Amino acid sequence: MAYDERTVAPGIEVWRSTGRTGPYRILPDGCMDLILADGRLLVAGPDTSARVHRRAEPRTVTGVRLHVGRGPALLGLPADELRDQTVRLEDVWGDRRARVLTEQVSERPAPALTTWACAARTVDPFGERVRALLDRGTPVGDVADAVGYSARQLHRRLLPVFGYGPQHLRRVLRLMRAVAAADTGSRWSDVAQRAGFTDQAHLVREVRALTGVTPSELRRERVRSFQDAA
Repeated sequence: MAYDERTVAPGIEVWRSTGRTGPYRILPDGCMDLILADGRLLVAGPDTSARVHRRAEPRTVTGVRLHVGRGPALLGLPADELRDQTVRLEDVWGDRRARVLTEQVSERPAPALTTWACAARTVDPFGERVRALLDRGTPVGDVADAVGYSARQLHRRLLPVFGYGPQHLRRVLRLMRAVAAADTGSRWSDVAQRAGFTDQAHLVREVRALTGVTPSELRRERVRSFQDAA
């Protein structure tokens, strides 16, 4: 299995996976992806928890990951309408419009996906600000105060941008920090502290809730993936 990912613009990453045959776990990240697989474009909405894919045969898949509202802006669909779903692009746009982009991407996947994704030149700074505050571990109530909303208004405002409200987004961002720290080989107690968990037991509960496995099992899976890629 080989996996390559590169940032092509702020909040936009193009990735390519080749030869992945066994089950693999995709972690929630608050993003949306447009994916070319088997000659068809698919839209992957934001996940609330990890998905496990169990495809048996090898194939090449190319995609673009869109952060902080870029997916809804480009696709014309609120993120929460695609939460925990993967759908065909034609189900979102209709056959004719989806066919045009599919033909372009099929010919030159990475360049065409880059061109399409970078068309969203203006991004609402609101989502970027909220994400930055939550990623620093700021309590949701304080975030709402900082942007001038009530907690309920903030929840409604974030659904079309990220697919879920601030409480769950905060959990997802904390998980991502924990995974990044764990990938360095740090001890779990240090990972918990660096990522913003109350203690190691809190880390274990949250990782299991959001990924379906324990932190140690998740680390073993990721180590195997890194070794396969190498």
